[in-house]
Amino acid sequence: MRVGLGFDVHPFSDDPDRPLVLGGVRFRDARGLDGHSDADVITHAVAEALLGAAAQGDLGQHFPDDDPAWADIESLVLLGRVVKMIGAAGWEVVNVDCSVLLEAPRLAPHRRAMQQRLTLVVGADVTVKARRAEGLGALGRGEGIACWAVALIERAETPAT
Repeated sequence: MRVGLGFDVHPFSDDPDRPLVLGGVRFRDARGLDGHSDADVITHAVAEALLGAAAQGDLGQHFPDDDPAWADIESLVLLGRVVKMIGAAGWEVVNVDCSVLLEAPRLAPHRRAMQQRLTLVVGADVTVKARRAEGLGALGRGEGIACWAVALIERAETPAT
C-alpha cells in the first residue's frame, strides 16, 4: 500500500462568464476559478494525490499548462487518464479523502454529486469535506479556493491493460 498527498489552489477569475467547477460539478451563479483547464481544484488535488502515491510525477508533467491541447479541458477527463496511468503501473485506488478550503460557495448542497462523480471516475470511494479559513489570508478573504487530497492505493491483483 502507498499513500499520496495532493494539493491545488486557484484564484477566482475576472471573467464573469467562466463557470465554477468543483469535483466535476458546475455551480450556478458562482464565480469561476482562473486556470488553463476548467480549474477544478478538487479534481486536480485528487489527481495529484494519485500520481504521488504511484510515484508517477505530477499533473504539470503529464498535462502542461503551456500545451494548448489541455486548454479548458474538463478535469474529470484528466483524472480518468491519471487513473488509467496508475492502473497500467499496477496500482488500484483504495480511497481518496479531500478537504476543500473556501469561503463561498457552500459545498454541502453539492457534496453528494461531487463524491459520486469523483468516485465513478476513480473507481473507489472519494469523500469531500469543506472548511472555511475564517477570514485568514487570501483564501479567508475569498480570493480563491484550495484543496488537499490524500489517496491510498494498493498493488492490483491483476494489472490493468
